Amino acid sequence: MGRRLRVAPVGIAALVALLPLALGCSKPSAPEPTQPAATPEAAMFSEAEAYERFMGRWSRGLAPPFLKFAGVKDGDRVLDVGSGTGSLAFAVLREAPAGSVVGVDPSPAYVGHARARAGGSRATFEEGDAQRLRFANASFDKALALLVVNFIPDRAAAVREMARVTRPGGVVAAAVWDYGEGMEMLRVFWDEAVALDPAAARKDERHMPVCRAGELAELWKAQGLVEVREEPITISLIFQSFDDYWSPFLEGQGPAGAYVASLAEAPRRELEKRLRRRLLGDGPDRAITLNGRAWAARGLVPGR
Repeated sequence: MGRRLRVAPVGIAALVALLPLALGCSKPSAPEPTQPAATPEAAMFSEAEAYERFMGRWSRGLAPPFLKFAGVKDGDRVLDVGSGTGSLAFAVLREAPAGSVVGVDPSPAYVGHARARAGGSRATFEEGDAQRLRFANASFDKALALLVVNFIPDRAAAVREMARVTRPGGVVAAAVWDYGEGMEMLRVFWDEAVALDPAAARKDERHMPVCRAGELAELWKAQGLVEVREEPITISLIFQSFDDYWSPFLEGQGPAGAYVASLAEAPRRELEKRLRRRLLGDGPDRAITLNGRAWAARGLVPGR
């Protein structure tokens, strides 16, 4: 029997709202918070446990080197923008035992999942819009965003908001997968999906914004951050079997999962067959090691 495809429900708040930024980083106080608007992307980011199985394990592996790149120190007050299921926030608690972190995400399912795991007061999670943060100016030592900036409709607004709520001299940093070349799990998937169905090319995540070398750094500089630098961060993940690789795609999370959810049974089985051949050749099932490269950028908030 084939594995039953799970399709995530529609109607949950999207990863980011489509509300414009009302106040820039030069304003004296924070804008009023608003509720994120629902979008068609909601189903991609609605199932916390499914997302954990799909991309959460990559986030947990990427978080520690990203925190090192961002220069997080013990005692820092950190804002985690697009906190999702909490991978980065919990890494902050481990790396900075005297620090604290506030996670903001528009998905109620993700926020609930992270709150259930928090187990203390040093990490708090709330629903919010990256483009319109509720916090006062200079509230944090660091504002970080892991694997989310490319999904924000108005990325410039979000970076300005991150800078506004970070103290002068504090760090604003983000990391985004290199979908075109460096994120092997997804590169293999989309290569085979497009080979099977050329119309899938428009959904290929290689077209994601700010996922190529230099693009995050340019975005950071354009928002007035200083001493900007960008570096690649590469991690590896071992999948215990082909099913360990393939089954999370069946749960409807992220663009790749949403694409699989849209397929009828016959093309879905053909895609599975092609991926199995691509990863295992003609050999038996075995563990599979894949690399993931992200581009990370950081900059300092100038004095006001």
